[in-house]
Amino acid sequence: MIILGIDPGYAIVGWGLIEHKNHSFRPLRYGAVTTDADMDFNLRLKVIYEDISEVISSFKPEAVAIEKLYFTTNQKTAIMVAEARGVILLAAKQAGLPIFEYTPLQVKTAVTGYGKAKKPQVMEMTRRLLKLPEIPKPDDTADALAIAITHCQANGTQLRQMLN
Repeated sequence: MIILGIDPGYAIVGWGLIEHKNHSFRPLRYGAVTTDADMDFNLRLKVIYEDISEVISSFKPEAVAIEKLYFTTNQKTAIMVAEARGVILLAAKQAGLPIFEYTPLQVKTAVTGYGKAKKPQVMEMTRRLLKLPEIPKPDDTADALAIAITHCQANGTQLRQMLN
């Protein structure tokens, strides 16, 4: 199964494609969609939509795993990330892909086995699970790969059934 993991944002959208076969992971491609801070916000959304649509059409994933939004402070930033997330979800739905959402706690638990793991621990375990020589940069890309791994770990398990 080929999974596209996405860490949503509007300045940087991390994405990572992994193949899950026989209980092992293989990274296929990963990267980030970036937009400039001085760019009109609506244009930023267009760039995100087009670039994610291109990733989907080029690599033909079987499912999309995306991080659920979790914000406690800046409402303006939360709304902007939610809008970017919306165009990402639109691109996935237009391609006919099933979408699965995971919280940061679920990602930490699936990747490290510990729900209170720190970001560097999650990134290092992602690197190890995918047998990468180094942690992918930017951090959003490593996060996207971790989200894809989370879906593979949860798919068909009691965790996945609990999320439905």
